[in-house]
Amino acid sequence: MIGKKVENFLHQKKFHIENSRVLVGVSGGPDSLALLHLLWKNQKKWNIEIFAAHVDHMFRGEESYEEALFVQEFCKIRNIAFEMKQVDVPQYMEQTGLSSEVAARECRYQFFAEVFVNNKIDYLALGHHGDDQVETILMRLTRGSTGKARAGIPFARTFNTGYIFRPFLCLSRVEIEAYCTYYELNPRRDPSNDTLEYSRNRFRHQVLPFLHQENPQVHLQFERFSDELSSDEDFLQQLSIQEMSKVMKVQEQGKIVIGIKDFLALPMPLQRRGIQLILKYLYKEKPASLSAIHIDQVFVLITNPHPSGILDFPNGLKIVRSYDECQFLFGLQEAEPYRIEISKTGSYLLPNGARFEMVYADEECDDKDLYTLKLNLEISLPIIIRSREKGDRMTLKGMTGTKKLKNLFIEQKVPVQERNSWPVVTDYSNQILWIPGLKKANHPFVGNSSNRYIRLKYIKHGSSRGAQRNEK
Repeated sequence: MIGKKVENFLHQKKFHIENSRVLVGVSGGPDSLALLHLLWKNQKKWNIEIFAAHVDHMFRGEESYEEALFVQEFCKIRNIAFEMKQVDVPQYMEQTGLSSEVAARECRYQFFAEVFVNNKIDYLALGHHGDDQVETILMRLTRGSTGKARAGIPFARTFNTGYIFRPFLCLSRVEIEAYCTYYELNPRRDPSNDTLEYSRNRFRHQVLPFLHQENPQVHLQFERFSDELSSDEDFLQQLSIQEMSKVMKVQEQGKIVIGIKDFLALPMPLQRRGIQLILKYLYKEKPASLSAIHIDQVFVLITNPHPSGILDFPNGLKIVRSYDECQFLFGLQEAEPYRIEISKTGSYLLPNGARFEMVYADEECDDKDLYTLKLNLEISLPIIIRSREKGDRMTLKGMTGTKKLKNLFIEQKVPVQERNSWPVVTDYSNQILWIPGLKKANHPFVGNSSNRYIRLKYIKHGSSRGAQRNEK
């Protein structure tokens, strides 16, 4: 019988429930009812105390309420402690926008957690079986799940102050039905399990019969696959965490920056998991619309010959490629245009947190310092500091003609997200005098002064481009 099979399965998993308090989630269907009966039958042998919990999701009115009463009576006859709760899941779906399956699961687990705490439970037993495992793995592979999700339903995981475990993953649906028939359990059956409207039912009624025809023990092969994939994934996840810590340049709330060269030097399995780790860290709760396609898009971005680009991900996450760095961040906003007129000495703050200081000076000044500009006193004031404008061009020392500011930013590898806020210094006629930190213009009033002059100094704040540049 299946009792010995389940006992061997628990022994194989090195999972011991002896001398504990076990809560069983019972719907009234064959799987959960058989599980409750099996644990009840072995409670003295294993020295366990059994509790049962049932949630009426109120999908089917009086019919679902009668199922709750059936489970209640089943427990009463066997002297099993029983708790039930009616939850208006359709209303919860309207409030949250969740699907019926997800909403019902959330409500069910919330109630289980309450019972768990109130009764000092050690384990929550659920009736998922081997065929459920096959269906889940196939569905997730078909939908493009990644990582550990492909391993399907875990045998055990932490829950509240204890654990959830699923002792029936070693059994097929046929074995459980035979158990119910043998002990005349007369389980209740949800008619929605027979409709092909739901994808799980299509796998159950159209795919599973073929697989069992090919191999009657196919559920055990899938359970083995699940175990191996889970353990392999655990190892690769730990290795990914170690290696990604060497690749990340910035890790803070809502933002991660990686070095592309170091990242691409990692083996591909670690690269994939590294992106998954980043998304998991930033999202906290994975959006339903996030899929393996998004991870593919990240790889296209960081391996593209073009040095810059931006991806828009669900819930406002931006992926920004800029030369040798890739940023993952929330809250990236387009910089607003600005214009500041400087006609007297003082300090002038920019929207990006940087500032300019203007003074009259007569000491030596290094013309190669790209963060300081020396201006002839004859220049007409005010000096203009503004954001870039379409069509901006400037003359450069040592060259004829003009250069587009856009091309200058590209040559100097200015991060794409910084270009709209990067300051442009012009005279009052809009001739560009200086791009702080990058280039000075070939202009009659720039750098040509023997004694007293105007000194304009650019002081950056909070930028990744901290090192000063000198003219070559």
